[in-house]
Amino acid sequence: MLNLETFPVGPLGCNCSLVWDPATSLGVVVDPGGDGGKIRKRVEVLGFKVTALLHTHAHFDHVGATRELQDLWQCPAHLHGDDTFLIEALPQQTGMFGMTAIPQPDMTALNAGDRHLGFSTLHTPGHTPGSCCFHGAFAKGQVVLAGDTLFRGGVGRTDLWGGSWEHLEQSIRRELYVLDGATLVIPGHGPATTLGEEAEHNPFVRK
Repeated sequence: MLNLETFPVGPLGCNCSLVWDPATSLGVVVDPGGDGGKIRKRVEVLGFKVTALLHTHAHFDHVGATRELQDLWQCPAHLHGDDTFLIEALPQQTGMFGMTAIPQPDMTALNAGDRHLGFSTLHTPGHTPGSCCFHGAFAKGQVVLAGDTLFRGGVGRTDLWGGSWEHLEQSIRRELYVLDGATLVIPGHGPATTLGEEAEHNPFVRK
C-alpha cells in the first residue's frame, strides 16, 4: 500500500504531499510550492526515490520549488497544458505579491486519466483552466489531493487568471462528489476533510 505525508510549504502554506510505495522505494511529490530544502530532507528521511513532480495547478505558491527539485532529482514535472500560460506568467504572478521571481520549470503534459504511482488524474477546471486533482488509495483508504479546487468548508477562488465559477462548480459535482463519501480530501491549503462532509455541508457547492 502507498504511504502519504502532507505538510505546508512556502509563504502561503501550500500543502505539499509526498506519496511513496515502501515496497519499491519509489514516490512522487505533489505541489512542491516552496521550501525545497525541507522537501528534500523529508524525502531523504523517508528513503524513497522521486520519479515525478505533480502539480494540481500552476499558481506560484504551488510551483515555487519545482525547478530546484527538478534539477536536483532529474525527474519530470507534470502539469496540465491548459495552465501553461500561468507558468509563462510566473514573473507577473510573483510581482503582484511583491515577491522574488521563481525560476521557470520545464513541464511535461498532464492529462485526465494519467496515472502516477496508482493515482489517477482528474481534470477539474475552475480555479484555473488546467486545475487537476489526484485520486487514489493509500494505507488508510481513498484520498483526493484536491489542490485549490475544494477546501474544508470552501472552494477555490475564480477571480484570478482564467478562473470560472461555472467550470469549478461542474468539476466538483461531476468529478469529486461522485466518489466515495469517505474519501479523504487534502486541499491545497488548510485542514483535511472528506467528500461526504463537503457534499452535505459545503456552503458553496453541495451534492
